[in-house]
Amino acid sequence: MRDIISYYDDTRWDYQLLWFSKKTRAVHFGFYDETAQKHSDALVNMNRVLARTVDIGPGERVLDAGCGQGGSSVWLAQNLGVEAVGITPVESQVRLARAYAEKQGMGDKVQFEIGDYTGTRFEDASFDVVWACESLCHADRKEEFYREAFRILKPGGRLIVAEYIRSNDSYHAEGERLLTEWLHGWAINRIDSKQAHLDHAGQAGFTDVVIRDVTKNTEPSLRVLYRLSIFFTPLGHLLNFLGIRNAYQHGNLIGSLRQYEALQKGYWFYGIISARKPEV
Repeated sequence: MRDIISYYDDTRWDYQLLWFSKKTRAVHFGFYDETAQKHSDALVNMNRVLARTVDIGPGERVLDAGCGQGGSSVWLAQNLGVEAVGITPVESQVRLARAYAEKQGMGDKVQFEIGDYTGTRFEDASFDVVWACESLCHADRKEEFYREAFRILKPGGRLIVAEYIRSNDSYHAEGERLLTEWLHGWAINRIDSKQAHLDHAGQAGFTDVVIRDVTKNTEPSLRVLYRLSIFFTPLGHLLNFLGIRNAYQHGNLIGSLRQYEALQKGYWFYGIISARKPEV
C-alpha cells in the first residue's frame, strides 16, 4: 500500500501536465469510438461506456473503488444524478477530489474518503453499483476485491470494472520482463488472466459475468501515452540521473513505455468486466 500511495503522490504532476483536460480529471485511458475521436472526449467517453454497460441511473448509490482525483465520481453525479462515494488509500487524492467536486458544484453530491476497497467500512447491501476504473490492478489479491464488492452490493446490484488483463498465465522470460517493468513502474504487483477474473467473480457469488475485450477502442489512448513517453525519455533519464526525478517518477515513465510494448506483443488486453449480484 505504501508504494501505491508514494506512486500517486510523486506522479501527480505527470498526470496534471500530460493527461488531464478541462473536461475531466481522469486518471484512466480513453475510449475511442464514432462519438469520441479526440483525447479529451475519449476520456469522458470511458465513463459513459462503463455507465451504460451496467445501466447506471438517477438516484442510485455508486461506490467508486479507487477513485483517483474524483473525475469519474463527479461525472456520474453531474450527468446521471447518482450519489457517488469515492475511496482511495491516497490522502492527497482525497483532498484534490474534494476540491474538484466543489469547483464543479458537486460538493454536496459526492463524498470522498480514505479507504481500501478490499475491506471497506460500508454496511452489507449498501450500494447499487461498485465501479472500479483501472484501480483493481493495484490489489495484490483480486479475489478480495470481488468478495468485498459482492458484500456491499444490494441484491441485483452491478459491478463494473475497467482492467488490464493478461492474455495468458505465463510467458517466456522476455514477456515477463516487459510486464514486470511496466507493472512495477506503476506500483502494480500483478495483473490476472481472464480466467482468473471469471473464477474470482464466480467464487464471490456474482452471476452474468462478462469480460469484453475493448483494446481496439483504448489502443489510441494507450498510444498517446506511449508517444508522450518516448518524447520525454531522454529528459527523464537525465533528470533521474541528476536526482531531480525520483524512482517512482522515473518508474512511471519506463512503465508507460513497457505497457504499450507489451500490448503490441499481445501479452495483455484492455477489458471491461461486468457482473451482477443475484436478486436472492
